[in-house]
Amino acid sequence: MNIASFAPLAVLLPIFGAALAFLLFRHARAQRAVSIAVLSLTLLLECSLLASVWEGGTAAVNIGGWLPPWGITMVVDQFSSLMLVVSSAVSLAVLIYATGQGMADGDQDAPVSIFHPTFLILVAGVSNAFLSGDLFNLYVGFEILLTASYVLMTLGGTGPRIRAGVTYVVVSVVSSVLFLISIAMVYGATGTVNMADLAIKLAGLDEGTQTLLHVMLLVAFGIKAAVFPLSFWLPDSYPTAPAPVTAVFAGLLTKVGVYAMVRTETLLFPGDSLNTPLMVAALLTMVVGILGALAQSDIKRLLSFTLVSHIGYMVFGLAMSSVAGLAAAVFYVAHHITIQTSLFLVTGLIERRGGSSSVDRLAGLAKLSPLLALLFFVPAMNLAGIPPFSGFLGKVGLIQAGIELGTPLAYALVIGGVVTSLLTLLAVARVWNRAFWRKPSDAEHPDPVLLAAPEESATGRRAGRESVTLLPRTMVGSTLGLVVLGVSLTVFAGPLFKVADQAAQEMLDRSSYIQAVLGEDTVVPPLALKAGGGE
Repeated sequence: MNIASFAPLAVLLPIFGAALAFLLFRHARAQRAVSIAVLSLTLLLECSLLASVWEGGTAAVNIGGWLPPWGITMVVDQFSSLMLVVSSAVSLAVLIYATGQGMADGDQDAPVSIFHPTFLILVAGVSNAFLSGDLFNLYVGFEILLTASYVLMTLGGTGPRIRAGVTYVVVSVVSSVLFLISIAMVYGATGTVNMADLAIKLAGLDEGTQTLLHVMLLVAFGIKAAVFPLSFWLPDSYPTAPAPVTAVFAGLLTKVGVYAMVRTETLLFPGDSLNTPLMVAALLTMVVGILGALAQSDIKRLLSFTLVSHIGYMVFGLAMSSVAGLAAAVFYVAHHITIQTSLFLVTGLIERRGGSSSVDRLAGLAKLSPLLALLFFVPAMNLAGIPPFSGFLGKVGLIQAGIELGTPLAYALVIGGVVTSLLTLLAVARVWNRAFWRKPSDAEHPDPVLLAAPEESATGRRAGRESVTLLPRTMVGSTLGLVVLGVSLTVFAGPLFKVADQAAQEMLDRSSYIQAVLGEDTVVPPLALKAGGGE
């Protein structure tokens, strides 16, 4: 039996794990062990799925024996399987980090009986979205992960978290309603919501109807992906949540929106009908996001704005509709999930060690905690696109694709991408200079903890009469593992770019996806690939 037949387990395992974790709410240690074991097993399964599609190509699984387009179909191709592996690896690191934080704090900030089951439900929703072969199941995946995210964002019940949660809920509900209306309109026009079936039937609609459906879906996904001007909600929502929650939100939730945009643009609406508006949105997302980051003194808010800014790179790659551009976008998505999550986890450690995440109150951390300085420096340089890190490689791929496309708007985006990268370097360098490099006495509003804190020993313990663990080893270890994973994206950039290139070719060709779902005899209209496709 093909390993791809087990794809539904990527969704079912976290759901069953959540149920078991909830039953063990009186046994915190067992609950933690179950959560980590289930997520580790899910990651192993998804690695097998990636290897399977690498060898055997795209595969589809029909749930309950219902044949498409009537039943629920899950599709495993190189793009979806890569997203599954990266998202689960990042989620596992965040879960271990959260477990370490919970043990160190006595689970006061994030009750273990609530956190672990909800976190696994979030992972199940993300996996379901990546595997969905029809629009309604994609909607269900979004709703699962959003419902879980509502709970995670408001853990602790503080005033700022409740206020941020209300904003997040309102925006998410609006985007979900738009998505549901879009699904109803698509079904009314074509009689199906199966994406492979839609790829054929949408072509038979008149141009006005196609454009309306196209715009409706783009707006719904643009809100979820935080594409400008639909990104206003993100910088105020994410920073208030606990560090592990903010990290997984920043790494995954917007990328599910990007994934939905990539999937629908390449499969349902191929061509360049809305490429110009997408390119304009990509440029504005880059520039407005990074300008917002430069105005921040709080590291979490700064990173939230850089998150918005770098979504622009992914939309840029998608909007080029070429193999080279889409491959660079796929690579950049995998890179950004890992690096952005790493930086938010490091920020949680900074807040724990320095007593604040505001650079006005931080100073001297490089001397107080050299390991923490290293954990920030490496992913920060990666995010800024400094050679030879994966951020640099992904941006070079996007720039090359833009130059090959050769339109004035593409050149404008190339220039915007370079400027955004330089401004990102400026933003993270300011954090480094103020929080790590300067003396505590030079801070504008120094935290008394930093002024009085002696230097940490190599074990992360404070010298003096009391031996106090300042940075729990579990939290540091999981963050270090994720930073190493980010570096490995550079080391294995060749194979990763090969996966990304093959994924881009498959998505733009569409035949392997459609025939995997509807049968090999299905006739797929050929689509010419644009220049820069690397055929």
